[in-house]
Amino acid sequence: MKRNYKMTISYDGTRFQGWQRQPGTDMTIEGKLEQVLARMTDAPADDPPLVIGAGRTDAGVHARAMTANVLLDTELSADEIQEYMNRYLPADISVVSLAPCADRFHSRYKAKGKTYRYTCWYGASKPVFDRKYVTVLDRMPDIARMEEAAALLTGMHDYKGFCGNPRMTKSTIRVVDTIRIEQGGSRIHFYYHGNGFLQNMVRIMTGTLLEIGWGDMDKEMIPRILETGDRSLAGHTAPPQGLCLMKVDY
Repeated sequence: MKRNYKMTISYDGTRFQGWQRQPGTDMTIEGKLEQVLARMTDAPADDPPLVIGAGRTDAGVHARAMTANVLLDTELSADEIQEYMNRYLPADISVVSLAPCADRFHSRYKAKGKTYRYTCWYGASKPVFDRKYVTVLDRMPDIARMEEAAALLTGMHDYKGFCGNPRMTKSTIRVVDTIRIEQGGSRIHFYYHGNGFLQNMVRIMTGTLLEIGWGDMDKEMIPRILETGDRSLAGHTAPPQGLCLMKVDY
């Protein structure tokens, strides 16, 4: 009899092609999880237990606490499932927690919010040991200017102009209730919390805020981008390595 299990997963996305399984490659987080679960349950490789993630991180993006659920037919205990998965998953993916959950729990549909962190580095030295997890800047942005622009980005808006998918057919209205910018030493952290994010949305918002911080764009462009939904008016898409999914709310 199948039972629903909720998992919290951490991963270093550097060498993966994103979360979602894709044809022609086994280098996705979802794909690796399903490979191990297929082996554990003796399921056919082409019909593994389907892992449902709370979101779909891009290639090169990391997660400290991605939530997922999966239906499994196994006599193993939750602790034994977690131990098995961590034994056979690659070193850059870890199942942090795993437990049975309600049959109706769905990690994506039940999610109420997500927190992302984007990390930049600016300094005289180089982040040798953190280079896979930060974006190195060649100019120091004005934090105050970015904070003023971030205030214009928060709220309930149509974020079509901050979406990297020009063929998006579903609603692009989201609520971003918090954008917080913190500087500590050489690091600049951007924290985003909202009820959901579009493809590349956090990276485009970060690129836009950086351009405003550098003086390459005026903060008055934010309302215009939100009003027109014109992606070409927004800033560049910040590189993936600086982005990390920190938490999913339920």
